[in-house]
Amino acid sequence: MDIQTVGILSPGDMGHAIGTVLKQAGLRVISCLQDRSTRTRELARKAGIVDVETDEALVREADIVLSVLVPAQAVATAGRIAKAVRATGSRPLFADCNAISPRTMQAINQLVTDAEADIVDIGIIGGPPRSKDAGTRLYASGPRAAEVAALNNYGLNIRVLGDQIGQASGLKMCYASLTKGLTALATEALTAGQALGIGEALTSELQQSQATLLSMIERQISGMPPKAYRWVGEMEEIAQTFGDLGLPPQMLQGAANVYHLVEQTELGSEIPEQRRLGTTRDEVTTILNTSLGHLKGDGKK
Repeated sequence: MDIQTVGILSPGDMGHAIGTVLKQAGLRVISCLQDRSTRTRELARKAGIVDVETDEALVREADIVLSVLVPAQAVATAGRIAKAVRATGSRPLFADCNAISPRTMQAINQLVTDAEADIVDIGIIGGPPRSKDAGTRLYASGPRAAEVAALNNYGLNIRVLGDQIGQASGLKMCYASLTKGLTALATEALTAGQALGIGEALTSELQQSQATLLSMIERQISGMPPKAYRWVGEMEEIAQTFGDLGLPPQMLQGAANVYHLVEQTELGSEIPEQRRLGTTRDEVTTILNTSLGHLKGDGKK
């Protein structure tokens, strides 16, 4: 597949970083920024992403369109692209890169293929790429997954997983259930420990018996609050994935509830580049406890 122009919806934290890598490697990167926030527009500008103003222009000009959004917007965005494909007769390859369940991915597959376009399922593991060696992996599946691997020539790390739609999304769900699920559980446990007045004893015991685990969760929790709003939907998608398999979904729904609580705190309302330097997991749990005063028995709701 000859790729010269890549469309990205939307150039937020992950999307604009992917766009930056592709642009620096020589590709033209475009987006439709209609109704996007001032922050997203500024991220796109810094990345050198061109605003083509309409979805119709996007599908006419792009060889491949990468959908990189919060899970709740994935289906609606696929529907927008399908509508633009029908209106223009253009057939860019559509790659859904969102943290969604295999069931949601199949629904998006139906939307796109009904418009007579092709689709690739992509699951992203790792943070936004800042360079070729950033460690961000994009697992791809579907009949045309191997063609997306052409982006390996432009700074991305695409790994072809298989030829079935839903495989890449499934991998993302299983992986994130462990990483972000553990972060939610650790946040809740440490917050509860602080509320019960045994926070120092809990930390001391973890340092003695689970030092590696404590070090890992401290890093995860300290950087989590500004991302919590995005992780709510991701945990809900994982819960759906597990439920569809006949597994209990409650643990991951609980993780979604934890992130929803964090989202409502003062740290959760900050965007990453404006977050105070030096935020620690103790500060996160203190602020969460303040928001949930009833855990300390003061009767607040």
